[in-house]
Amino acid sequence: MAVVHALDDYYLAITLLITVGYQLLFFAIAFSLKFDKLTDFAGGTNFVWLAVITLAFSGHHNARQVVCSLFIMIWGARLSGFLLFRIIKTGKDDRFDDMRDKFFSFLGFWVFQMVWVWTVSLPVTVLNSPNVTKFNQPDFGTGRDIAGVILFAIGFILESVSDVQKYQFRSNPVNKGKVCDIGFFTWSRHPNYFGEIIMHFAIFMIAISPAAYGYVTGRAYDALYTTILGPFFLTLLLMFVSGLTLQERPGAKKRYESGNHWDSFLRYIKRTSILIPFPPQLYEPMPTILKRTIFLEFPIYVFDPAKHADQSKVREREAEEGHNQGAEGGQH
Repeated sequence: MAVVHALDDYYLAITLLITVGYQLLFFAIAFSLKFDKLTDFAGGTNFVWLAVITLAFSGHHNARQVVCSLFIMIWGARLSGFLLFRIIKTGKDDRFDDMRDKFFSFLGFWVFQMVWVWTVSLPVTVLNSPNVTKFNQPDFGTGRDIAGVILFAIGFILESVSDVQKYQFRSNPVNKGKVCDIGFFTWSRHPNYFGEIIMHFAIFMIAISPAAYGYVTGRAYDALYTTILGPFFLTLLLMFVSGLTLQERPGAKKRYESGNHWDSFLRYIKRTSILIPFPPQLYEPMPTILKRTIFLEFPIYVFDPAKHADQSKVREREAEEGHNQGAEGGQH
């Protein structure tokens, strides 16, 4: 099959145009119909399309290209399918309550999703590009390839299984408001995030094998290594933008102010690593300095009731609880 040269020989422009067009199409549907159910589906399936198109355009379907492309297709398809299933069950996405009717605010989310898809796809995009495929490649099965496949498998299991575990836990009415501390969540508060991160570093590890072993040189060599921006961007996103920063302190604040299983939650976060899976028996007695550094539980995630809680809400809750207890005592 002949190689397709589309706009540039790294497929950067064509994948950007496809991503922009694809996301704008779904934005138009979501905004005009006030329809939340396709938002995450649009993000995940966009990864699949970019991998399919760049692999088809490359004209050189060696094992490494196929494996990397399949890995990102499998990840994107599973993630989008699961999130579509979940949003159909829940009915709406609370993230958009404050922006659903605001054109530019809502569009901003979709623009950010464009950046996310295009950037995280870079290792596969560049690996499939003409400026890389024109070089010979080492046979698939190098040390990097094997390590990448193993890491991807571990990450995929972590993310997919923990997604199901949390969904099933929260779907059970008996667990309403309780802390999800089952399965992988006994070792990590966010095993799905950790799995997603190592999956994309695994894809990068496999994608750069031609450069690492000296087969690809020059600008193509630099381009392959530059694609580390993809997994790094994903990591920064999950740790400092849309992941842990929105889950940790805000979640603790909400629990503390409402008194929703606060004591059990406090015990859970003391014994459970925030991201990197680790035995709780070893994590709980660990010095705080190690938790704040090696295990990435940075101060920005930590909730301090004295600093971060709305004490008026706490007093209102305590007063209401006291009133209810008094009423119950009067009935006896």
